[in-house]
Amino acid sequence: MKSEHLLDVRPRVDAHFPRDEKGHLLIGGVSAVDLVAQFGTPLIAYDEGLIRDTIRAFHRVFQDEGVPYQISYASKAFCTMAICQLAHEEGLGIDVVSGGELYTALAAGVPASKLHMHGNNKTPEELEYAIESGIGAVIVDNFDEIDLLADILQETGRTVDVLVRVAPGVEAHTHDYISTGQQDSKFGFDLASHQVEEAFSRLKEVERARVIGVHAHIGSQIFDVEGFRLLADRMAGVYEDGLRRFGLPFSVLNLGGGFGIPYTDEDAPPVADLVRGVIRAAKAAFAARGMDVPVLWIEPGRSIVGPAGVTLYRVGSRKVIPGVRNYVAIDGGMTDNPRLALYGAKYHACYANRAADPPDRPWSVAGKCCESGDMLIWDLPLPDPQPGDLLAVFATGAYTYAMASHYNRIPKPAVVFCRDGEARLVARRETWADVARLDVPLR
Repeated sequence: MKSEHLLDVRPRVDAHFPRDEKGHLLIGGVSAVDLVAQFGTPLIAYDEGLIRDTIRAFHRVFQDEGVPYQISYASKAFCTMAICQLAHEEGLGIDVVSGGELYTALAAGVPASKLHMHGNNKTPEELEYAIESGIGAVIVDNFDEIDLLADILQETGRTVDVLVRVAPGVEAHTHDYISTGQQDSKFGFDLASHQVEEAFSRLKEVERARVIGVHAHIGSQIFDVEGFRLLADRMAGVYEDGLRRFGLPFSVLNLGGGFGIPYTDEDAPPVADLVRGVIRAAKAAFAARGMDVPVLWIEPGRSIVGPAGVTLYRVGSRKVIPGVRNYVAIDGGMTDNPRLALYGAKYHACYANRAADPPDRPWSVAGKCCESGDMLIWDLPLPDPQPGDLLAVFATGAYTYAMASHYNRIPKPAVVFCRDGEARLVARRETWADVARLDVPLR
């Protein structure tokens, strides 16, 4: 499928993962059964070609709309050296929100000038690391950070580009835990109470901070373009105010990310509709003010890597409660994917070793952690499982490995990139010894 059309198609969530003649699921042209034989389970396998095609499709939408732009990969969705290298190769900047993400991107060989640092509570050590590395831009989030930034710039003699994060009072229709644009938020300067204007005034006095624009982000898993239209109009007004009233050298409007992806066959519209909606809303908002559209930045993360990831588990125990529910347990769980526990997330799955088999009845997929809430999927129609079957859970490329924990001292899974029939290990599987590596015994 040509990349320029990729984002315009509304596929089944598993449409990019065909089956071979044996009925085995293929990921990037590699049999899931072969992947498990080589790398074990749990295993997060990415279709590398799909990631690259998706990035190119994002580029194509902006190019078709004829606006200056920059796309930055939101690395919080999935951050390893390999994905940072891939994003850079495909012409993306990278957003980081911690010293660890910054370190990973730099270690991957991404130039610091291509990195942007977010965060509502950047520590002095993190901000110093970013400034001394030559970070491309810092997205300033609060008044304390302005003071901290001023001190660091004075001490180091460095200069840095800055964007002002705005809490615009736009509420996206998404889960409360992943909404970020409303007034009652820990992120950004509140627009309604004039904090943004005060931030502009204070930053004008920071000699080594070049304030190049404004930023806002209204949430994640957004399917409705109306929120972005309201955001673009409101932020165009903020931009105009900073440029004309405060005389700041603005050239950038960053409208964040949050573009939703399909997790089940019920999930909705193509990402391209949202991206085009963002661009056209920005065009209209600036035209209404008699201004040229500035350089538009967006920050997709989930929409780049989410659909390309498949997590493979091995089926273990089963429990049938007549008239109540059927449980099938796998060798992972909330330690490698906490999203159902956090957000009530839904997923689609099949058995990778017999992907063409029709379902027999609903099965609920349970993890191996010592928690009743350790569930991955409730009541999904599946063939009756057999111990040793390989369960493939789709659209797990974002916020799974990134959120993985060591609860019950369970090691993190391995990660592979698959492309053109070949697989490459990009994150080694942890061992029990790795989990205990930082422990300090009493004696």
